[in-house]
Amino acid sequence: MSLSRIWSAFILTAILVAAFRFFFSNSQDDIFGRMVTGTSKDEFKYITISDSTKGAQLESAMKNFAYTRQSKADKETKYIVTDNLQADTLNKLQSEFPALRAVPFDYILGRKHKPVDGVIATCKVAVEICIGLIGIMALFMGFMGIAEKAGGIRFLSRIVGPFFSKLFPDVPKGHPAHGHMMMNFSANMLGLDNAATPFGLKAMESLQELNVDKNRASNAQIMFLCLHAAGLALIPTSIIAIRASTTATIDGQMLRAANPTDIFLPSLIATFVATVAAMIIVSFKQRIKLLQPVILAWLLGISAIIAGLVTFIVSLNTIGVNMFSEQLSTGLILFVFLIIVLGGVYKKIDIFSAFAEGAKGGFETAVKIIPYLVGMLVAISLLRTSGTFDVIIDGIKNLFAALGTDTRFVDGLPTALVKPMSGSGARGMMVDTMKAYGPDSFAGRLSCILNGSSETTFYVIAVYFGAVGVKNTRYTIGIMLLADLVGILTSIALAYLFFG
Repeated sequence: MSLSRIWSAFILTAILVAAFRFFFSNSQDDIFGRMVTGTSKDEFKYITISDSTKGAQLESAMKNFAYTRQSKADKETKYIVTDNLQADTLNKLQSEFPALRAVPFDYILGRKHKPVDGVIATCKVAVEICIGLIGIMALFMGFMGIAEKAGGIRFLSRIVGPFFSKLFPDVPKGHPAHGHMMMNFSANMLGLDNAATPFGLKAMESLQELNVDKNRASNAQIMFLCLHAAGLALIPTSIIAIRASTTATIDGQMLRAANPTDIFLPSLIATFVATVAAMIIVSFKQRIKLLQPVILAWLLGISAIIAGLVTFIVSLNTIGVNMFSEQLSTGLILFVFLIIVLGGVYKKIDIFSAFAEGAKGGFETAVKIIPYLVGMLVAISLLRTSGTFDVIIDGIKNLFAALGTDTRFVDGLPTALVKPMSGSGARGMMVDTMKAYGPDSFAGRLSCILNGSSETTFYVIAVYFGAVGVKNTRYTIGIMLLADLVGILTSIALAYLFFG
């Protein structure tokens, strides 16, 4: 029941940290309200009553945290920021606008955190995610239904059977689960998140059919999810695109990434190491012998393909990488659709009925995961809004500073801490880091590598186990987090190796 304990720990920790900050911080007297009713779209408008220099400094310091300075107060103004809380001007303004609150400059400066969704808004977001999944799930599950009726999944299972039968010894040779897992891994490697989720959920359902104890994760399910969560991806297309479009103004200079693709190789190496680490750890726990000719041959073959792809990609510029990645991924989706339909025609099955039947299962699965996703995202929201991550980051930075070691890597760690919880949150942290330190700074590059070398662990746990009704996840979360740690340490080492 590790998921239940971790979920409870998230909530208890968040509330205790929030309570501590409420009682002992002068700037967090509304923290409970933000945790429940806050949204990522909140905006805080204020006016200043002070000298112009101090007002301009505050505006510069808080403009990235949704604080907007106004020239004069109106009904939307929330704060009057001043050095003199007894000034007569305050009484006049507060009599005209009763909701106005007078606070000192230190109060606002102590609130350097971007607004994020509280509990109420997060519940809505969770449901919207599931609703957004319905169409995608129905589409890909529908084509999976055609492939299964035409025998395509079993054919794929026979191809990967020699390798997967060693890695998943509890799954019979030729079982459809092999084909489903292969489809998921392939989609992940190509960065096809929309396709990877339906294929992955289908794989979990196939593995659940073989599971003797339906409430307890099987060895095969644990191995599959740990490999999936390691997030092996060949080309971090979205990260390269964000690096190319992000600018930072530092010391009056506008900075851009000189080469947005320079994080490609470190990201690929880090995610490959994390995936291999996950495989080794799970294999050790399940007593699977990895030093077998079949496993080694497949791993060497995959490594050779990746090396060839790396050799080609490093010869391209940023535009070339983006175009190649987009055409490769989208072209392969259409190719898969083509092969499946042709297979259905060749086998003379009722193609549209098979599609509709499979799509119906996709709809049901998307609805089934709503409670699990709501629960997990709410717990993560509480951690973020309570400031727990800030406490952890400050603690790590102070520790390494006390040890006299280089602390540049700590500035990139927020991305690593948030990524297991939230993909969008990690993306936001990555952009914030690049804007604060520069896209080509050590911290900026490290945050990109970290974002590309791991997966949203707790989202995966909630969605995939929730879809099949598994309550006892056994040691899955521990190994996933350990693989994440390997990815983080590898990313930091590679950042120092490549970028000094």
